[in-house]
Amino acid sequence: MTFYIPHDSSALALGAEQVEQAIRDQALLRGQDIHIIRNGTRGMTWLEPLVEIDGPNGRTAFGPVAPADVPGLFDAPDSHPRALGPVEDIAFFARQTRLTFARCGLIDPLSLEDYRAHGGLAGLRAALDMDPAQIVQTVTDSGLRGRGGAGFPTGIKWKTVADCAGPQKYIICNADEGDSGTFADRMLMEGDPFTLIEGMAIAGIAVGATRGYVYLRSEYPQAILVMNAAIEIARAGGILGDAVLGTGPAFDIEVRVGAGAYVCGEETSLLNSLEGKRGVVRAKPPLPAHEGFLGRPTVVNNVISLASVPVILEKGAAHYAGFGLGRSRGTIPIQIAGNARFAGLFESGFGMTLGALVDDIAGGTASGRPVKAVQVGGPLGAYFPRALFDTAFGYEEFDGAGGLIGHAGVVIFDDSADMLSQARFAMEFCAVESCGKCTPCRVGAVRGVETIDRIAAGDPAAPDLLADLCDTMREGSLCALGGFTPFPVMSAITHFPEDFTSSKEAAE
Repeated sequence: MTFYIPHDSSALALGAEQVEQAIRDQALLRGQDIHIIRNGTRGMTWLEPLVEIDGPNGRTAFGPVAPADVPGLFDAPDSHPRALGPVEDIAFFARQTRLTFARCGLIDPLSLEDYRAHGGLAGLRAALDMDPAQIVQTVTDSGLRGRGGAGFPTGIKWKTVADCAGPQKYIICNADEGDSGTFADRMLMEGDPFTLIEGMAIAGIAVGATRGYVYLRSEYPQAILVMNAAIEIARAGGILGDAVLGTGPAFDIEVRVGAGAYVCGEETSLLNSLEGKRGVVRAKPPLPAHEGFLGRPTVVNNVISLASVPVILEKGAAHYAGFGLGRSRGTIPIQIAGNARFAGLFESGFGMTLGALVDDIAGGTASGRPVKAVQVGGPLGAYFPRALFDTAFGYEEFDGAGGLIGHAGVVIFDDSADMLSQARFAMEFCAVESCGKCTPCRVGAVRGVETIDRIAAGDPAAPDLLADLCDTMREGSLCALGGFTPFPVMSAITHFPEDFTSSKEAAE
């Protein structure tokens, strides 16, 4: 029997190691030969640990599995109470369009043989048959935009670096996934690391870079282990090194571990940290594409942006651009978290409404209470009430509704949530995480917390003061931290005024 047991952080946190040991113990007790593959997660957190058994009719899923459930996996798997059938038939999974995450949870993350057998390296081989300018044009035509926050067109960034002269260029992968409710970067690195390596190698060929760095947060120890192991395997397999796949230019990658400062998710702060300096934002210009890491032309892309490149090169720009709406092309890995009945990663083409995602895909709240608010875009994203649930998942669409997609983390709140407390948390988060570079962020966030406390105490002048302060932060901050903090604060006040009124009345 072949067992697939996730080695993803979420599965480990929910007992996957204990389940593996129980399977090994049971096999030893029965004198039965087994083979265990530690795969990535399929992304359905409420079913973890999700165990799959490969049988004559394919893989059957069981979940969530506890050690006590293991004997039944050997005795009568077909009638096991945890049996789910093939993963591909589970409704949450079947409704997805998996392009970037097509192999995640399907393969052994550290098997190049598995990776190749499921289409890996096809994009890199295609890139080696193209001129660098053709690669850049293909990425541009696909409509791929940054999946880490601002949604900047990836092809434009690559062309800027490709057109820059310099003795050395760099590809920097921003894996400092710090937004609350986000885990797509971690899930990809732990479940399909060669996809990221392949995407970075393609980027290097396209712009003339020979060195790449993965800036990975220290809070992801499992991802660090998997990425370092995958890079060593890729070197030994000829994917990285003096000649990519034996015929291409030189390109190599190194993992650098950050200390967990939220502001280092901003690209210029990241570059400072990568250079061994204090993680503070840089003034622009110059742009990192012109003077980035060590003052050289540098591509800085998010994990998902780079990991989406191989499928674009493999299937073509038109195939990828065929998904989505408006200027938001391709697929987006939406991370469902918070008070959700079905939490996990859902990859889909842009265009699904927020209401369909929350009510249908996520199944509403885990508590069974009504959904009150949804925050999209991490701790700096706006709180959307049900009145805005018809907003389509697209960059411009969310911007037009007063929010942002950011890293596509969706955090669901039920009707017991106190939005004044949530607004205070957002402002306090900025005060704690500010790098201290600019006054609106460093000082404004502290004054903002004080002003929200005045609102809670019933000060009638405080709401207007807070609005003015938020305008100052938005206009004067050098990075997204201070500039976007007004989104959750003002959206909480605008859409949920009753929470602020009740606090005032309680104070009186």
